[in-house]
Formats: sequence, structure tokens, C-alpha cells
Amino acid sequence: MPSTREDLLAFLADLGIKTNTVDHEPVFTVSESAGLHDAIPGGHTKNLFLKDKKGRLFLVVLLHDAEVDLKTIHQKIGAQGRVSFGKADLLMEALGVEPGSVTPFALINDRDAHRVTPLFDEAMMREPLLNYHPLRNDATTAISNEDLLKFARACGHDPLVIAVSHSQS
Repeated sequence: MPSTREDLLAFLADLGIKTNTVDHEPVFTVSESAGLHDAIPGGHTKNLFLKDKKGRLFLVVLLHDAEVDLKTIHQKIGAQGRVSFGKADLLMEALGVEPGSVTPFALINDRDAHRVTPLFDEAMMREPLLNYHPLRNDATTAISNEDLLKFARACGHDPLVIAVSHSQS
């Protein structure tokens, strides 16, 4: 059974990580979430759940306005051949979330299998405060960039922090 928002927030609290969560109407796309940007301080983000030709899974996390060349990203992230978006059933199986709710916080559901390789865009990691869905798209949780790394490592992942985008900010 995937972790719930309450499980996630308790896990973060146990790690001594301070967060702030704001409830809102569900948002499914970056453009739908644009209205939240003024109301919630910090860097707003998008998440790409990708799969390579060998079946390796990647979670690429970037600022909301970052541009990524999906035809060449495989060269930057170490994928075997070009990547494609992972399907909804694979997303649920690997990270325990539905499309529209993809978030690095979903690594809490990959603590045993370690199927997903997280990649945090370098430009995003320069933002001191970052915003992600707490496993569902009806809320946004703010976390510091350092605590995001602490969280990922506590889930057994050592995220790669590399430049994968051309940020529009």
C-alpha cells in the first residue's frame, strides 16, 4: 500500500525536516498550477517520470518553466537510448502516485525496491525553497533544497544533481 500524505508528513517530521503544506483545488498540469505561484512562496516545479529502452526508470525534477529536450536528455542522465514517459500503471507500481501527482516525495514509496533514479535539475537546486505535491495534487508542500536531499537520502536514494534543462526564469 503506498504511503499517504499523513505518512509522508510524519516521515519528514521524524527526520527533523520542516515543511509547510497548503491545501488547494486539485491541479493536474503546470499551467493549472500557475495561479498558486503568487500565493505560495518558493520555486514551483514539474516532474517527469521517464523510462529508457532497458526499462530503467528516472524521476527528473525541474523548475516549472524549465525546458528539456526529450530527444537528448538520455545522454545527460545516463539512460540507455531515448527515453519515453512511463505509463500510469508503471508510475503507480513504482512510485505509488497517479499522473498529475508526480513528486520527489513519492520516493518514500520506493524505499525498498530502489527502482527509480532521481535527478534534480541544478537550476532548481539553487532555489532555497521548493514546492511539491505531498503525494496528491490537492496540496503543495514547501521544503528547503537541502532538506529535499536529506529526504531522498533517507529513502535510500542519492539523487543526481545535474543540469538537464534550460530554465526560463
